[in-house]
Amino acid sequence: MYSSSPADAPIVREPLHAPVAHLIRDGVVEGIHYGSVAVLGADGEVQFQLGDIEAAFYPRSALKPVQAVAMLRAGLPLDGDLLSLAAASHSGEERHLAGTRRMLELAGLAEDDLRNVPDMPYDPVVRDTWVREGRLPSRLAQNCSGKHAAMLWTAKLNGWSLDDYLDPAHPLQQAIAEIVEDLTGQRIARTSVDGCGAPLFSISLHGLARAVSRIVAAAPGTPEARVADAMREHAEMASGAGRDVAALMRAVPGLLAKDGFEGVEVAALPDGRAVAVKIADGANRARVPVAAAALARAGVAPELLTEFAGEALLGGGRPVGCVRPVRSLEPVSAPACA
Repeated sequence: MYSSSPADAPIVREPLHAPVAHLIRDGVVEGIHYGSVAVLGADGEVQFQLGDIEAAFYPRSALKPVQAVAMLRAGLPLDGDLLSLAAASHSGEERHLAGTRRMLELAGLAEDDLRNVPDMPYDPVVRDTWVREGRLPSRLAQNCSGKHAAMLWTAKLNGWSLDDYLDPAHPLQQAIAEIVEDLTGQRIARTSVDGCGAPLFSISLHGLARAVSRIVAAAPGTPEARVADAMREHAEMASGAGRDVAALMRAVPGLLAKDGFEGVEVAALPDGRAVAVKIADGANRARVPVAAAALARAGVAPELLTEFAGEALLGGGRPVGCVRPVRSLEPVSAPACA
C-alpha cells in the first residue's frame, strides 16, 4: 500500500480547461480543442501542466489498469494475454472474444453470467463484418467483456455473490475502490456508472497519472508490474489491431498506454514518468497528438512519436492542414502544418 491515508477527494467543479490543440487549415486556426494535460517526472512531481489537472473527472477506461491491479491483489490468477484482456477496451476481434470465453471457462462460468451491456464490436471494420453476417449485439463483443469476465472470476474466487457484482456496495467493487484510492493517492470524489455498467470512480487527472506511474515503476512480480508487463507485451489484446495506443506502445520502448472514452489517455515509462490527457470535447483527433506532445514533454524522443503527430486535414482530397498541439505543449521541432 502506498498511503494509509489518501488525500481529500478532488473538488467536483466545472474544469478550468485550456486550449490544448488547434485545427489549422492553410495557416488559419479553424477550431480549438480544450482540455487538460499533466506530465509527471520520475520523482512523481508535476513537471508540466496545462488546464485543470486537479478537478474531479471520470477517467473512463483509462482506469482499467488500476482495476486490474485490484483484481490481482484480490487473488485473480492471471498473467500474459488474458491479464492484458482483463485491462482492455478491446476491438471485438476474434482473439478478444476467444480470450474472454477462455477466462469464463477457467472460472467455471458462462457468457450469460456477464452483466455488461450487449454491444457490437468497437472496431468499425469488425463491426461492419458482424452487420453483413447478420450477427447481433452481445455481451462478449462489448469492449469491456474481458474486464467483466475477470471481475466475475475474482468474485467467485472470493466467495462473493455473482449476480450483483456491479453494485458499488459489492465487496469486489469496494476492493477496487480501495485500490483506486491507494494508487491515485486521493479519495474518490463521486461514483457513477460507466458505459458498460461497472462502477465509475471520479478522481483527478493528476491522480490518474500518479496511479499509472506507480504501476509501471513497481517492483517485478508485484500485481502492478504484472499488469504493466501483460499490457505492454500483449498491446493488441488490450486494444486491437490498428489502435493508436497499441502502436504507441510498440513505438516507445517500455511504455504503458491506455485510452478511455471522452478523450482520455494515460501513459507511463518504466522509470515512473507519466502523462495524462483529457480532451474536453472527447475528440480522438486531438487526444492522439496531445498525448504524443505530452510524452515528448516527458522526455520521449520526438522521432519515436512522428506517426502520432496528428491526422491531416483534407480539402478536396489533399492535405491543407492538421490538428496540432498548442505551441506551449508541442515539441520545439514540430513540423509545420500543411
